[in-house]
Amino acid sequence: EWRPAVILAAIDCADEDNQQVCSDFGITGFPTMKFFRAFSKKPEDGIRITNPSATVEDLRHAIITNLEQSQDAWPPACPPLEPASAEEVRTFFQRNKDQYLALIFEKSNSFVGREVALDMLQYENIAVRRVLSTEEELVEKFGVTTFPSGYLLLRNGSFSRLPVHIEARSFYTYYLRTLAGITRGSYKLNTTASTANDTDHVSQPLRADRSKLYMADLESALHYSLRVEAARASALAGAQLAAFKCYVATLVKYFPGRPCVQTYLQTLDAWLRNWTEPELPRTVLKEAMKNNRDASHPSVLPTNVTWVGCQGSERHFRGYPCGLWTIFHLLTVQAAQNGPDKELPLEVLSTMRCYVRHFFGCQECAEHFEAMAAESMDRVASREEAGLWLWSHHNKVNARLAGKGGCHEGRGDTEDPMFPKLQWPPPDLCPQCHKEERGVHAWEQPAVVTFLKAHFSPANIYMDYAEADPIPAAREGTGARLGPEGPREERGRADEEEKETE
Repeated sequence: EWRPAVILAAIDCADEDNQQVCSDFGITGFPTMKFFRAFSKKPEDGIRITNPSATVEDLRHAIITNLEQSQDAWPPACPPLEPASAEEVRTFFQRNKDQYLALIFEKSNSFVGREVALDMLQYENIAVRRVLSTEEELVEKFGVTTFPSGYLLLRNGSFSRLPVHIEARSFYTYYLRTLAGITRGSYKLNTTASTANDTDHVSQPLRADRSKLYMADLESALHYSLRVEAARASALAGAQLAAFKCYVATLVKYFPGRPCVQTYLQTLDAWLRNWTEPELPRTVLKEAMKNNRDASHPSVLPTNVTWVGCQGSERHFRGYPCGLWTIFHLLTVQAAQNGPDKELPLEVLSTMRCYVRHFFGCQECAEHFEAMAAESMDRVASREEAGLWLWSHHNKVNARLAGKGGCHEGRGDTEDPMFPKLQWPPPDLCPQCHKEERGVHAWEQPAVVTFLKAHFSPANIYMDYAEADPIPAAREGTGARLGPEGPREERGRADEEEKETE
């Protein structure tokens, strides 16, 4: 409604196609909001709006504040926002052709008058000005006793108080727009510009079994975490670079991938170990992370993003956060299965903590995870305890987000109504994990440990909907598992493969 003085634009930095432009604008976390003054020409001209997770009202106030600080670059279409003087009001109709002048009397810290002025920007035959409570001449002339309050002046010199039910922005705006002779001008909002909701729904959901893990989810999350999320910054250095190297090294040790993916991770890990410069430019890293299908041992991490067990009812639900949680659950369990229980108990958890701190796009989520880690992670004394710690704290996250939306790359609505955030595993997946103590639900931890070991095992990873394996010998069947007793097989359904970007 404030166009053309203020134009809002949004860009989805979680979309891989937008990675370069988001990097150009210095976006590393979400939500990030920047204000560009009129006539701005460069990405670095943007002024960061602090506390972007606040209310819409706070955002409006921040926009107005930044507008008022842009006197040297005032938008040509923007109405005056400074307080009106008695002289300006007295001579207004001599200098303007408008039929009405609305005055919003308010205290200096109120934004109502400025908001209404911008709300009425697209409407002709009326102007809106704010008058401060300290403007004694006008306050006395109109008999103003409460702030805010609105008054309407006509060209014939008459005036009246705005007859609104509540002295508030929306009531003022509605009343003024319904006045006789008030019409919306030639500038119309483009109401067809955004049709995201029409295409957001997942039209053909992929079949998934909650008791299984899907390699498509794991590889999609790996691709996104390595090539998109960790590669947002123009360069990695210091703690960020160390965190990235640690993440890849941990994946090499414990991720039970297909041979081509294991080769990919090993190749990337070796390359990172050989990188000794203090700074790693993104362009160099992106080149190093490309697939090599022509090698004698193909080094391939699929670039398709296909969510199966992590698929939501709409494209912005679940997806990557679900996949990343699954990867780290898998890593904690595999670390416990493949090393001395008391040796390096925090290896995987510390890797996750560093990754989330430095790379995870949802800043609020990262802060919550860091708070949980700081509170109790250092008390983990074994690899088995590490798996339990992550399980219990994932349930804490679900409890916090249940019913009120979560955070995926800045979005505040990520609790999928079709997949409510419940305590996991539910009774139908692990009945022996649940018990009651004095009428209150409790967890049977030994049963939970047994369940986690089985659920997050290579034998429970299924190849349904995964991208075709570049190694011909691996394409022998369908619906195969990645287990020690079975071949690393692939479901080769090309018609099921589609690129979904979150």
